Amino acid sequence: MPLYEHVMIARQDLSNSQAEGLIEHFGAVLSDNGGKLVDQEYWGVKTMAYKINKNRKGHYAFLKTDAPSAAVQEMERLMRLHDDVMRVLTIKVDEHAEGPSVQMQKRDERGDRRERR
Repeated sequence: MPLYEHVMIARQDLSNSQAEGLIEHFGAVLSDNGGKLVDQEYWGVKTMAYKINKNRKGHYAFLKTDAPSAAVQEMERLMRLHDDVMRVLTIKVDEHAEGPSVQMQKRDERGDRRERR
């Protein structure tokens, strides 16, 4: 099955447990349609670069899935209809990266940056 990565932004006035509940809900939608949630990360509340629906902040979540395209389309459709979800980005990848995403890594664990001029 194809591999996908999703980033979801939920409304800022949700609690942390409600935001994590959304992740579980959409993971269940995938499993009901023949896919599986490989990994999930809750990135927390972050400030956005611009307002979306009059919100300056949002709960960010990252999902790694292994699912057929029909299951992903159904999950995206339900995310667009859900009032608490503001934005969704889905990308098809060749393989999932091992370990935590860049957002969850500490600065010390990230690769060295090059020198500024």
